[in-house]
This record gives sequence, structure tokens and C-alpha cells, in this order.
Amino acid sequence: MAHDVVADPETDPTATYAVDPALVRRLARRVVSAPRAEHHVSHTPLTGAPLASLPVSTREDVAVAVDSARAAQRAWARTPMELRERIFLRYHDLVLERQVELLDIVQLESGKTRRQAFEEVADVAIVARHYARAAAAYLRPRRRAGLFPVLTQSTVHHHPRGVVGIVSPWNYPLSLAITDAIPALMAGNAVVLRPDLQASLTALQAVQLLTEAGLPESVLQVVLGDGPTVGQAVVDLSDYVCYTGSTDTGRRVAGSVAGRLVGYSLELGGKNSMYVADDADLGKAVEGAVRACFSSAGQLCISIERLLVHGAVADEFTRRFVAAVGQMSLGRELAYGTDMGSLVSAQQLERVSAHVEDARAKGARVLTGGRARPDVGPYFYEPTVLDGVTAAMALRDEETFGPVVAIYRVHSDEEAIRFANDTDYGLNAAVYTRDVGRGRRIATAIHAGTVNVNEGYAAAWGSVASPMGGMKQSGVGRRHGSEGILKYTESQNVTAQYLLPIAPVAGMGEETYARVMTAALRVLKAVGRA
Repeated sequence: MAHDVVADPETDPTATYAVDPALVRRLARRVVSAPRAEHHVSHTPLTGAPLASLPVSTREDVAVAVDSARAAQRAWARTPMELRERIFLRYHDLVLERQVELLDIVQLESGKTRRQAFEEVADVAIVARHYARAAAAYLRPRRRAGLFPVLTQSTVHHHPRGVVGIVSPWNYPLSLAITDAIPALMAGNAVVLRPDLQASLTALQAVQLLTEAGLPESVLQVVLGDGPTVGQAVVDLSDYVCYTGSTDTGRRVAGSVAGRLVGYSLELGGKNSMYVADDADLGKAVEGAVRACFSSAGQLCISIERLLVHGAVADEFTRRFVAAVGQMSLGRELAYGTDMGSLVSAQQLERVSAHVEDARAKGARVLTGGRARPDVGPYFYEPTVLDGVTAAMALRDEETFGPVVAIYRVHSDEEAIRFANDTDYGLNAAVYTRDVGRGRRIATAIHAGTVNVNEGYAAAWGSVASPMGGMKQSGVGRRHGSEGILKYTESQNVTAQYLLPIAPVAGMGEETYARVMTAALRVLKAVGRA
């Protein structure tokens, strides 16, 4: 089935695919690099044309950035929480006010549509507002039960770790560069950020807006370069590491920090399932599945790649879903109105094509899509739906990270749960059913860090007061909520003992002390003391 093309490159003279050179020069000054540093030229996936030339940092530059951040962190940690709150509330407003320039850069670097780029703008604003309003409560000292009531008074404090190193990927160049930095900064840390080279302009513009909101420049340092050199230096030199990317690289990050006994969090890959139950509203399920499978051309760690459809509704759902996917428009316009954009690179296009061709060669049926679209742009690939995928095909178990989904028929909730859990990953899942209670019961049986009921991914992702992260091979730790800020702190137990020591007193013998303590412990248990 043919897909409509928006902003056809042959007929759309109004579309522009460049960034103001003056803006690039201003942003380049934010990169920690040597005066005569090598430069990297990025290209927009929308056309393949050069986008920006930016300086590349060295390992020595990363050391300079970390030292500078560490010096600035001491003053920043003493900054009153009220001032930090005001900075990030101003940032919330700036991101919304300046969204047009942000949307342009996000699209140019990632190839996604404007609507899907707006998800990132909204996400950053939501996270900034949440932590500006909630950080003080998450971080405040808390009284805990002491050994003995009244006599032992215990308080838990949360101290910043120091310099947080963030290594962010290309697929969500705004969200993933800055939303992990926000809670780290609100907790009193400094940050050294290494965005992917393909996402550098977006990250630098986001950091520039933070400076305009009032954040001291030295508190958030940006370094640019490849993963093995610059990314590794950030991992090696930071006091805490936050990494988002592939599972294979995540394992190497964990191994690197283990020897230094440094804390880390990892959000890694996924092979996420959506279950359409026999009582689902099929109209809503089809609409939700289109969004969940093809947002950002499937280049989303929480994207749905497996559709598990109850046999009672499988034929009707498949008919409606394939028709909806076949009507999706492809395009590269820097404006609203396109359903799906481009893959980010030749490497991603090759991976997607290889998965589809492997499945096709081994007997799977392509119900719609299944081909590249170089007539639209160099890395465009049609949204694709397959049936008959088996365990012999790479597509069943390997993360595709592209606009490809396979439909599988199941015949009970239990079978759907087993299939959803039959993967090394555990990042996201979804359940569609008219019975929300049933959906919640199914959700809790799925081994995934987030599960949405009657939504594909955005409900859990956008509920930033609750944690988000992966089980199994999908990661370690969480972002969002209290866990998303407390991970950037060292907890400290300060306990004061009053009147009596935890020891024999006034000539009391050790045996007598043991009898008194035994009686006290029995009393504490009898009165329900935790």
C-alpha cells in the first residue's frame, strides 16, 4: 500500500533543512574543547545534507570539564533550594516559549516529525516543573524510628554525589540530554553531559536555555565526541554515571564503574509488547498501536514491537490496523501534519531492512510496508506490519528499533503474559481492555518497568512522579519520581542517643544487661514496633 508523502523534496521549495550558522557558532562555544580542536560535521537524516560543524573534545578536555564542574558544585550545593526552584520554573517557561527553534533542531537532528518532536518539548517542561516543585520534599531530612523510642532519634539526610556524568543517545536528543540532568542539578550536583554527536545541537541549545534561566554555566559542562573515547572518559571520571543506550554498551559501562565502586543507572533496550484483549475497544486499540509502534519511526526504547492480539478479535483488529498503517503519511517537513519521519542513519536503515528481509525469507508475511523510500529521503522506511514471525527470525527477539511490528495471536490473558515475558528485556508494555481492573491485573504480571493500560507508552512516561526504568536486560535504576532524584544522592544516617548509652550502665553486669535488653526487645515486638 502506498504511503502519502508530505514535503516532497521535488515540489516543496519552502522547506529548509539548515541551522543558522550564527547559532551554531554560539552553541559551539559551550563545548569544552581545545582552541584548535578537530571538528565533526553532522548531517540531517531528512536529506543527508551537512547540518553543523562542532568541535570535538578529547579525554583531556573531559578531565578539564569534570574538574571545573567539581569546583562549581561546591557553591551550587550551598545554593538555597528556593533559588534552584525558580531557575527550573523559568526553564519550564523558556522551553515552551522557545519551542519553535527547539522543534526545528530536534527534527533536523533526529528526522522525526514535528508532533513527535513536541513530545520532547512537553517532556522537558513536565520534568522541570515536577522537580522544581517536588525536589525539596524528596530531599528533606526525614526522621526514622530509632533503636529505642524517644531515647534514640534517627534522621536520614541526602547529600549530592558531586559530579554526575550523563551519556545520552541520539533518538530523543532533547529529552534524554536534559531530563536526567534536571534532577541531578536540583539535588545539588554538577553535571558533565556527553550527548551523542548526532544530537549535539539540540543538547547545546537546551543547555543554553538553562543558562538563560539562571543556571551558573560552570555547573553544567558539555563535551562532545565518540563513545569509546569521550563517553568512556565521562564514565571513568564522574562520581555517578547515568547512561541511556544499548544493552551491550550498558554492560560495558557497568563493568567500567564497578572497579571504582561508583553508582550508576542504565536505561537500555527493549522488546516491548502490547496485548489487545478480547474485550478491547478496537478503534482505540488501533489508534494507540499506531502511535506506540511508529512514533519517532520506532526509534524509541519504549516503542511497541510485538502486538499480541486475542484470537477472538485478531482478524478484525489486524484488518483495521493494517489499513490505518497503510494510510500513514511520510515526510520531512518542519511543520505539523506528517505521521512518520525518517530513520536516523544508514546503520539504522540497514538494521531495519535486515530484520524485515530475514523474516520475509523465512516465511513471514509483510501485510503493509516493508520497503525503503529513498524518494522521500535517504533513510526513510515505510511503517511495516508482519504476520507469521517465528523464533527462527531475528525480528521475534532482537530489538529492531525501527518502524516494524509483528502481530501474534494469543488465546488467553495467561498466554499473552507468557509471551510478553518471553524476552530478555523488560522495559515497557501495554494492555488494551475495557475492564481497567483486568488490565491492571495483567499489567502487574508482566515483567516490565512500566506498563500502560489503554495507552501505548505516553501515560507511564508522562507520569513523572512515578518511576520509569527497565527490568532484566533493560537496565538498572530508575528515572522520574523520588527514585529519579535520590539516586543522585548519598543517604546519610545521623542518629543521636539521649540519656542512656547502648551499653550496661551504673555498674550493671553484662548478663543483667542482656536480660534487660531481651525484655525490652520482647516489649517492642509486642507493641508492634517495626
